[in-house]
Amino acid sequence: MSNEEKYQFVASACERGTALEPALSAVDLSRSSWYYHKNYKVRYEEKYEWLRPILEEIITDHSDYGVPRIWRELRRTYGHRVNHKVIRRLVKMWGLSIRRHIREPERDGIKSAIRVAGSRADMVTGRDDIKPFEVIITDFTELTYADGKKKAKLMPMIDHEVKIVYGWALGAERNWHLAIRAWEKAIETFKTLGIDPEGIIVHHDRDSVYTSCGWLWRLMTEDKVQMSYAMNGAKDNTTMESFNSSLKRECRSLFIEASDIDHLREVVDKQINYYNHRRIHSSIGHRPPMEYARDLRPGK
Repeated sequence: MSNEEKYQFVASACERGTALEPALSAVDLSRSSWYYHKNYKVRYEEKYEWLRPILEEIITDHSDYGVPRIWRELRRTYGHRVNHKVIRRLVKMWGLSIRRHIREPERDGIKSAIRVAGSRADMVTGRDDIKPFEVIITDFTELTYADGKKKAKLMPMIDHEVKIVYGWALGAERNWHLAIRAWEKAIETFKTLGIDPEGIIVHHDRDSVYTSCGWLWRLMTEDKVQMSYAMNGAKDNTTMESFNSSLKRECRSLFIEASDIDHLREVVDKQINYYNHRRIHSSIGHRPPMEYARDLRPGK
């Protein structure tokens, strides 16, 4: 983990109330390095915040571009002359993925532990006794918009049995920051329904986002949930795969017509609101998920 990634991890942990020293110790980052990154990053981000949406748009439109081509596109199309070293630092700082630079993930301790655990790491697949509010499933899916010219990543979080979408997040890139935003929306729904997230199982594949320190720290350490990892990807998360496929099939034209990512976010919000509150599901007695969830909510 780079110092920048360590800084992001500590910053995220501290924002949610974790004391600084334990967070620094967890990633082996010194206090002096923390304060240097904190002060330097704030100044750097404030200076170049105007550039972030432009870089996101270039990377979304040209996912195979490296920093040199991003630099040239920034000058050629947008007329901005920014040093390529600045672009490289901003891409890393903001977690913007460049496909051509992605290497096979290193076999870190978390992934090694999952491999050693084998089928025991999967607490969901093959079970026929899952109860409402016990298991949440999730995964990333790709949405195409702007007349098919752009793509974005969507991460919904769904109750395995109740079918309600607790939370979701949409962004230009798939990363643990986006995943945390989906989880925070889910937390808001839990509060509405009177659900305590402690002990809930969150089931997904072994994507690097779901084995990242930021994701695991927030869910397991702070919110006390349990992690379940599908050993065979989508084959062990078929309910999630079915939801994503249906959403993209039923709403394809609406997504395609969205002019930009903010417009696309509005469309997704409307469709998930419809899914939760109005669309009936045969598996829950031909009722909308929110209605079904409220009737089953704990303590009613």
